[in-house]
Amino acid sequence: MTAEKGIVESIERVAIKRWKYAMIVLAFIFFVLTSWATPGSAGSGRTEEDLVAAETAVRTENSSTRNLSNLDQTSTLADYLKYAALNNPGLEAAFNRWKAALERVTQVNSLPDPRFNYAYYIEEVETRVGPQRQKLGISQTFPWFGKLKLKGNAALEAAHAEKEQYEKTKLRLFYRVKSAYYEYYYLGRAVAITKEHIKLLANLESVARTRFKTGHASHTSVIQAQVELGKLDDRLRTLTSLREPIVAKLNASLNRPSDASLPWPQAIPYDNPVFTDKEAFEWLAERNPDLNRLGFLAEKEQFAIKLARKNYYPDITVGLDYVDTDEALMPDTPDSGKDPVIAKASVNIPIWFRKYRAAEKEARLRHAAVREQRVDTENRLGADLKLVLYHFRDAGRKIGLYRDTLIPKANQSLRVAQQGFQAGQVSFISLVDAERLLLEFQLAYERALADRAKRVAEIETMVNKDFSGN
Repeated sequence: MTAEKGIVESIERVAIKRWKYAMIVLAFIFFVLTSWATPGSAGSGRTEEDLVAAETAVRTENSSTRNLSNLDQTSTLADYLKYAALNNPGLEAAFNRWKAALERVTQVNSLPDPRFNYAYYIEEVETRVGPQRQKLGISQTFPWFGKLKLKGNAALEAAHAEKEQYEKTKLRLFYRVKSAYYEYYYLGRAVAITKEHIKLLANLESVARTRFKTGHASHTSVIQAQVELGKLDDRLRTLTSLREPIVAKLNASLNRPSDASLPWPQAIPYDNPVFTDKEAFEWLAERNPDLNRLGFLAEKEQFAIKLARKNYYPDITVGLDYVDTDEALMPDTPDSGKDPVIAKASVNIPIWFRKYRAAEKEARLRHAAVREQRVDTENRLGADLKLVLYHFRDAGRKIGLYRDTLIPKANQSLRVAQQGFQAGQVSFISLVDAERLLLEFQLAYERALADRAKRVAEIETMVNKDFSGN
């Protein structure tokens, strides 16, 4: 009976040991799962994640456009902008920085990794219930209440700031595309108008030569016509040579080879947004990515100040140790081979107050710097917007002046000069002057159209508002 009782007790002790080992494993799993939790503001980044997901879906849905879409004669400015948005590496880099910043939120919201400890007694510690052979332990550190939430909020504000940086990058990319596109349009119109005037002047030169042969005009008229033809031919060569660098500039924004061909734009959108200067400045204050980004960074530093104040409070570490104990040397010892389980807790002692005060002061200074930077940026952008609005309205005034008054008058003057020259009442130099004046007015009109479109694009970039729907 004694032998059988000893066997049963041994089996029971083994079973108890296995149960304790199982409890240690379960405790370890519990701590791991606890470390995965995000007791801070884990849900606060959901809207931002939804925005990223939506933007990613759009870019993925249109990924077939990359390196496959051809920009031909039928392509509009909207096609160019879409192509640039999907292919420009700078915009892709800004998008990835935004996504990377958002991933930071989950990292700082999570608890530190739990710590597993193992100790093996090289020389067993002899106790009444038996020698201790090894010790296993698990512990988890919990930052002071509110620290994780503040870290998560600060990281989320930084992600918001990166989103605004992405918006700024996209707006600037679109402005570069629009500006180069409008300049390319003007160049095409200037080439076409110059060619028309070369044909007109060649016809006038032919008329002058005929009249010279019949004795109704002097040889000076022929020479003057030939001089003007030479000047126009030189202008045409200059304009034609400018096509290659403008195309290269547009291709750079589209991430295409610099020598890839692009057709002449057939037209530019004549957006006529109607708004007051007051509305433009309100949009600037509310929607400008630079100002919004600095606003989010200021909020981030506010959370940093609150987090610095938490340094005066300790972090708490709790854990569980298990000591593997062998059978006692003395038979029939009560609790022989009993394995102790130890619950433990510890805190760090925040005593370096000078360091904590310096951290709080640093956060306050960073916050003040961001606020002052936002004021300076707002002042600078306000002055820039005022100048852009002046150029925008001035270009609109010039468009109306050339289209409704000067060009019709110049056309009328050229017709009168042609009739007078054929009748021998007007000198050829007056006819050339009338033709030259019409050319300059037509080019100035196209220049005003392109300039006004560029000013609209610049305003759109500053106030983050699309006027194409107007």
